[in-house]
Amino acid sequence: MSSPVASPRRAARAAAASRRPRRRAWSGLLWVLPAAVAYGTFVLYPLWETVRYSFFDWDGIGVATFSGAANYLRVLTDDELRLSIVHAFVLIVFFSFLPILVALFVAAVLRDMRSRTGTTVARVVLFIPQVLPLVASGIAWTWMYSTTGPINQVLGALGLGDLARPWLADFTTALPAVGIIGTWVALGFCVVLLSAGIGNIDPALYEATALDGAGWWQQFRHVTIPGLRSEITICLTVTTISALSSFDLVYVSTSGGPGYQTMVPAVEIYRLVFIENRVGQGSALAVVLTVLVLLIVGLLQRIGRTDES
Repeated sequence: MSSPVASPRRAARAAAASRRPRRRAWSGLLWVLPAAVAYGTFVLYPLWETVRYSFFDWDGIGVATFSGAANYLRVLTDDELRLSIVHAFVLIVFFSFLPILVALFVAAVLRDMRSRTGTTVARVVLFIPQVLPLVASGIAWTWMYSTTGPINQVLGALGLGDLARPWLADFTTALPAVGIIGTWVALGFCVVLLSAGIGNIDPALYEATALDGAGWWQQFRHVTIPGLRSEITICLTVTTISALSSFDLVYVSTSGGPGYQTMVPAVEIYRLVFIENRVGQGSALAVVLTVLVLLIVGLLQRIGRTDES
């Protein structure tokens, strides 16, 4: 039989044990609280205000007039606003697909390099654009693309002077020229990430395929690419977000010109809100851009999980 003194002690211990998870939960909330307050203040609240402003016709100073879904209808029907969204999708080709394709081959070549020093130097050189400010990159490439810049000088030296032109001021080449800058910036990130992924692939797979007579291309197609599905998904997600929300490179290099040839949603939002004082219209375009980004990222993540399964 248990003593009458032991029973209250056991009850006290049980009560104390039941309070411990609650204390841990409260202590965890206290640690998270500062970050949650900062996130709510600087992310969630501005997001809510943007959604709210999108339903009003407001110049940022006077009285706001409720306009319902008129701003959203204008985004879907106005040719210039729709064209800015189309340009953002065109930049996905340069910001996402081209860097990933090139990075796959570069990472595969770096894997076969026997010199560790050479591999490290190559990765560092390719990653430099990622650590440079995008504004500095835009200014540097604007000079390179100018009429007297290095690109046109090289073309002239090769006897291709007829191809020389002000690349960022030409209506035909302006958008692809901006896209090439994005390819240059994103390439290093993709190479480093994919190189790390290749390092996680079992070397026995390459040895087995080599014994079966598979060449470099067969190994690349049947071992490297399938082994890098998760890394490719990450690269595609990050670079797609960068393409859809691009502002720095476009604003510094062309400001959306010539004409409207390189206008993208982020620059258009800036122009609508801060230059034309159409806060409601700019907010509606920002909401549409946010929804597009979320939908595309969600689709990419779903495809990535499907491929892994």
